[in-house]
This record gives sequence, structure tokens and C-alpha cells, in this order.
Amino acid sequence: MALERGYDLVEISPNAAPPVCKIMDYGKYKYAAHKKEQKTKKRHHQTRIKELRMRPITEEHDIQVKINHARKFITEGDKVLVTVQFKGRQITHKELGYALLGRVTNELADVAKLEKPITKEGYKLSIILTAK
Repeated sequence: MALERGYDLVEISPNAAPPVCKIMDYGKYKYAAHKKEQKTKKRHHQTRIKELRMRPITEEHDIQVKINHARKFITEGDKVLVTVQFKGRQITHKELGYALLGRVTNELADVAKLEKPITKEGYKLSIILTAK
């Protein structure tokens, strides 16, 4: 019957007694399934981690620009990794890095929460912020 109509005979459940088959255009079915998968993938936002790097001697305006970028990233649904990098003997003044990261956390408290507290990795201090 399927060949007479120009369709395919597709086995739906082979373990049933008797096996269930359906007459359908299999190519059209696969095309529709592919389009549906593309549509759901398009709507799905994959969370990424955006990194913002600063130094303990970063100027005030540059800090504000970075905070605004972080705010934008968080509202778009991404996580933000804020890193303070030290160079040479600057590492002896870690308190400047802790203060800078604390300031960033406080200014972004309305849109973000702290996912990972301050961690020290060599010459870097870092935190991860995520949307509330």
C-alpha cells in the first residue's frame, strides 16, 4: 500500500505484538524534526564565562567601564570572572586587590551574586559572579 501511494512504511514499535507500522513520507518527517530541533536550539541560551581583567593600579574610569561591561554580561545571562592580576612586587599589596574585588561585588550586588569567593592563584585574585 505504501509503494502504491508513494510513501514509506515506517516501523513505529517493533516489540509490540503485532509490530506497529505507519505509512508516511519519511524524508518529510526527518526534515520537520530537524527544523524543530534547530528552532529549540536557537531559543536556548548557552551560559558562557566572560572574563574581566584588572590590575590593582587600574584608574577609576576604567574600573567603572569594566563594571558596566560586567553588568551587561550578567543581564544577558552569562557568568563573569573578575580577575585582578599583580605584576612583580605588587603582590605584596594584596589588600588592594581584595578591596577592588569587594568594590566590584558591592556595585554589582543588585544584579549579581557571588558564585565563587575570592581565590588566589599565583599572581591572580579572582571571583565568579552570576545572575541573581
